[in-house]
Amino acid sequence: MAGAGGGNDIQWCFSQVKGAVDDDVAEADIISTVEFNHSGELLATGDKGGRVVIFQQEQENKTQSHSRGEYNVYSTFQSHEPEFDYLKSLEIEEKINKIRWLPQKNAAQFLLSTNDKTIKLWKISERDKRPEGYNLKEEDGRYRDPTTVTTLRVPVFRPMDLMVEASPRRIFANAHTYHINSISINSDYETYLSADDLRINLWHLEITDRSFNIVDIKPANMEELTEVITAAEFHPNSCSTFVYSSSKGTIRLCDMRASALCDRHSKLFEEPEDPSNRSFFSEIISSISDVKFSHSGRYMMTRDYLSVKIWDLNMENRPVETYQVHEYLRSKLCSLYENDCIFDKFECCWNGSDSIVMTGSYNNFFRMFDRNTKRDITLEASRENNKPRTVLKPRKVCASGKRKKDEISVDSLDFNKKILHTAWHPKENIIAVATTNNLYIFQDKMN
Repeated sequence: MAGAGGGNDIQWCFSQVKGAVDDDVAEADIISTVEFNHSGELLATGDKGGRVVIFQQEQENKTQSHSRGEYNVYSTFQSHEPEFDYLKSLEIEEKINKIRWLPQKNAAQFLLSTNDKTIKLWKISERDKRPEGYNLKEEDGRYRDPTTVTTLRVPVFRPMDLMVEASPRRIFANAHTYHINSISINSDYETYLSADDLRINLWHLEITDRSFNIVDIKPANMEELTEVITAAEFHPNSCSTFVYSSSKGTIRLCDMRASALCDRHSKLFEEPEDPSNRSFFSEIISSISDVKFSHSGRYMMTRDYLSVKIWDLNMENRPVETYQVHEYLRSKLCSLYENDCIFDKFECCWNGSDSIVMTGSYNNFFRMFDRNTKRDITLEASRENNKPRTVLKPRKVCASGKRKKDEISVDSLDFNKKILHTAWHPKENIIAVATTNNLYIFQDKMN
């Protein structure tokens, strides 16, 4: 890791920042999800205004060998609009909760985007030619009177400026009573799951009018409700296996071969609570906000309020690795409860080789943990050091006692500045980090 000595450590450099500079942020511009596609060439963000912005990595510049392709806007489209549920008298926000890319099969790209209720399959395609020489149409598109056509022309394709079009190919609606928190594409690339607070549904990408309910934890009497589903994901290469996490800190692994309704899990991953850390907030901070399989499929990572845990799928009784993200906040839980920050949902991600994990924190800090060297680092996404190729300086937070020169005291952390969404390029050391309404891109310093 950067700044920690050693020959193979990554030094992270500022590369780009996207988004407005001004401090007064429009609610609609707040980034709500970030996702690289399978090649890493495209990077999609969704925001609270229902928009999806896709950035494309430029081809590498041969003259400047040290500069890897920058990401520039490729396509922007309105994915979801605000709606109103008249039966329940509820407004349905347009905010994009999740984006998931499908592997590329032809020249076009496909992605799924979802708000609280409706999932859409979008096709993103390029057009750089247009037909000319119609017989029944003028060049401006008006139709001719067929009786005036005396000669027949053969239409031809002429080059034109590149146009990127986004069109909705499928709309999967009316299947969720509660808010959708996860979508995950199966490794068969034909089906996907969507999860809300109490149910998980299985869809076929071609069929919009029906889905199969595969998990339902809704009790007959809602007063007996003790937990909700917080995240769900398919295994990266075993197409019958998926996991879902709960607000009680448990992860259940289910196998769809066992039964059509996966109410009985195959495995239950849960760590017994340390009695010495028991407090009023124990249950809230043990709620899992994100679960991600490693690329290899051997491990999964979960994020709760204070830590990241790595689980081996063969061992259910405790995680094989636990990393403290911001343990210094344990003494501040009371004020974090009062300002609602304790309910923030931080996501986590793996690097391409599963050797480093990354997650966000407050004060626009984000954390990386190297699983091999057991080193960790805190970095900051800020416009202060935004000259390209500036190496990021590691940050340190002082929990108590005397503060050293470079350290930041816990009391001066800004809890309104938080990094909830991060993404790691699947093949290279390029990361995307979303602060409130800005997207930062960092890359390793290539010698």
